[in-house]
Amino acid sequence: MKKVLALVLIAALSVGMLAACAPKEKSEAEGKKYTIATDKGFSPFEFEDEDGNIVGIDMEILQAIAEDQGFTYDLHYIGWDAAIAECQAGQADGMIAGASITEERKENGWIFSEGYYDATQGMAVKADSDIASIQDLKGKTVVVKNGTMSDQYATELSEKIGFTVTRVSTSPDMYQQVTGGQAVACFDDTPILKYSIKTGELDMKYVDGTENAPAAYGMAVFNKDKQDLIDAFNAGLANIKTNGKYDEIIAKYLGEAEE
Repeated sequence: MKKVLALVLIAALSVGMLAACAPKEKSEAEGKKYTIATDKGFSPFEFEDEDGNIVGIDMEILQAIAEDQGFTYDLHYIGWDAAIAECQAGQADGMIAGASITEERKENGWIFSEGYYDATQGMAVKADSDIASIQDLKGKTVVVKNGTMSDQYATELSEKIGFTVTRVSTSPDMYQQVTGGQAVACFDDTPILKYSIKTGELDMKYVDGTENAPAAYGMAVFNKDKQDLIDAFNAGLANIKTNGKYDEIIAKYLGEAEE
């Protein structure tokens, strides 16, 4: 019996050693260089630090996946609308910009990776505002970033509550309209609002209880010929979740790992 167990153990160890020594399956993206577009001022997912470096959750996830899959990339830090336009015009291969995965976007030609973070949208107001709920927006003006999930969410609410929605191209412009008094509130991704308020980047306050249902962020391409980038992103994402790098990145910016 002991001999049988010993033989089983040896066989198992041999299989494990062979698996460990086996060459890594080559990614179709290996050795390629991509152009990746991203948003501007979308803390903590992509933003410029004090030294002028573009950092954040999306940036570190992209870097970790590129290293895992053996590809390189040029980053275009250009803003939400510009990132979409570059991809649609073929000037960029893909975008990573906290883009929520939706059926509507898929129908409009977006090709998404697997989700890498689940987020809700919520509302923030000036620090001294007396607005305490979505119902308090009736008859007032709110601002959103054009073409985002927050835009869609605010538009749906405006039809029910009765407020006006204005749209801008970047997050900084949106926040400026609230702090400058042109709008009484903005809708944005909840983790971005809470992070920016917590760090003092925004002199605003988050209104609890204003969230919608969560949706996953994904990398996006707009051309089926770029499927190799999506495949590499998915494979790399699975690997960095397995080896702990993903949790390390999330914890660095948000203080806890994503479920």
